[in-house]
Amino acid sequence: MKLYLSLFLLLVLTAAVNGHSATEWKSRVIYQLLTDRFAKDSDVSDSCSDLNTYCGGTFKGITRKLDYIQDLGVNAIWISPIPKQTDNGYHGYWQQDITEINSYFGSSDDLKQLVKECHNRDIWVMLDVVGNHMGTQNNGDWYNFAKFTPFNQREYYHDYCLITDFSNQSMVEYCRLANLPDLDQNNDFVHSTLKSWIHDTVQTYGFDGLRVDTTPEVHPDFWSEYSTSSGVFTIGEVFNGNPEYCSRYQGCLSSVLNYPMYYKLKDSFQGRKSMYSIHDGIEANSVFQDASVLGSFLDNHDNPRFLSQNSDQNVLLSAMAYNIFAQGIPIIYYGTEQGFKGSNDPYNRESLWPHYDTTNTLYTSIATMAKFRIKLGSALYNSPQVQRYVDDQFFAFTRGKVFVATSNIGSGQSMTRTITYHPYSDGIRLVNQLNSNDTVTVKSGQFQVYIQNGLPKVYYPSSELQPDDEMMLHDDNNKQTSNSVKISVSVSVVMVIVLGTVIIIVGSVLLTWRRKMKKYSSLK
Repeated sequence: MKLYLSLFLLLVLTAAVNGHSATEWKSRVIYQLLTDRFAKDSDVSDSCSDLNTYCGGTFKGITRKLDYIQDLGVNAIWISPIPKQTDNGYHGYWQQDITEINSYFGSSDDLKQLVKECHNRDIWVMLDVVGNHMGTQNNGDWYNFAKFTPFNQREYYHDYCLITDFSNQSMVEYCRLANLPDLDQNNDFVHSTLKSWIHDTVQTYGFDGLRVDTTPEVHPDFWSEYSTSSGVFTIGEVFNGNPEYCSRYQGCLSSVLNYPMYYKLKDSFQGRKSMYSIHDGIEANSVFQDASVLGSFLDNHDNPRFLSQNSDQNVLLSAMAYNIFAQGIPIIYYGTEQGFKGSNDPYNRESLWPHYDTTNTLYTSIATMAKFRIKLGSALYNSPQVQRYVDDQFFAFTRGKVFVATSNIGSGQSMTRTITYHPYSDGIRLVNQLNSNDTVTVKSGQFQVYIQNGLPKVYYPSSELQPDDEMMLHDDNNKQTSNSVKISVSVSVVMVIVLGTVIIIVGSVLLTWRRKMKKYSSLK
């Protein structure tokens, strides 16, 4: 009987996938990186000089720098698309052969090792994927598809036309974006191949989620099937500031990037316009099925970096405090923690090397906030966001017992606001998690927030803190190492043959094994 039980468990473990739900992804802070720009196989002293082509970042390089990622406090990474590319497709969006790994990034085994090492640290891996188009062609040779695998026939593509009007949805779905050959997902071969590819890719490497490129350029019905085939959380890129338009794609996919809120945050913090814009953005979130799983961000590879348009790092930290603690799944773009200032593509796609400083203020402050968010867990991410105060220069909110105060006044500037609308009782002492010497006590139903030098506040009741919380929050060496292992298995149907008898077990099996270091266990 022990033998049969062992065989059963082996079967279950073999069938394991990392199909984390949207709700589970709310526990993540995502670090977006470009595989070619994050880290090389070995350290170098010079930055990449030509950002229009490959710079040399690899899967092995990411694996080497997992301590850097983990010390930043994030617990998920988003990596570039992995297929073989046409010339200079360092970013991953010009796929040539979806059956081969991009050799510039490394081998299939290198990628498997990266995912394995990430999972050993409870870091989830999100893969960027492209289902809309293939890579570049020779100029004028628009109907020659021989170079592409497996889509090498004209019948696999829409007829040649360019998107010239993004308000015309039929054109957006049928014509070419940036003159890239547009796949016809209504073609049976294309339809089935893309679905099979994503299923097999997730199963082979164990990815935990997907970022879906150019989502509006493909009909939602296909994305619904694609997402189901993947078996994991999917978040779509809908590069549009209209909440009504973006919300159409939450349903066929698990979530979307919250571009409407991105533009509101850009106005309020980067542009130093009225902070009422944030209030408007929150109101607009109501059109989404579930705003709590939208991807929230301040910059990315398609937009100028925050500091390229507003060089004040204290304003950036204030915006980051909003991004990390507000409703949504926070995404941090690589290099933000090092003060990168690149403007438009490709200048916002700098090589991170040799800039791996873990002592600068941006890195340590982001790490403190990210770790505190993760520590609070569902008490934060399952709590509603409640606006507590807003004016042109100041925005404050709570989620659960956390009070976050942000401003756009910047370095060298100060302000005081009296907070009367809050969830705390008189006598409650609030401690700023970014500076444990900064405390306020609620008296007569109110307390004052003093913004100094334009820096944000992340207040939390001292009575809720463990004795070593402040130490843990500021300990940049705190990380979950290989001493911590988590195995999750989700199985819908398992069939076991025992002595000629077929036993069908229907349901869900979840096996979890954790072994924590004593130091880390206090964070859970």
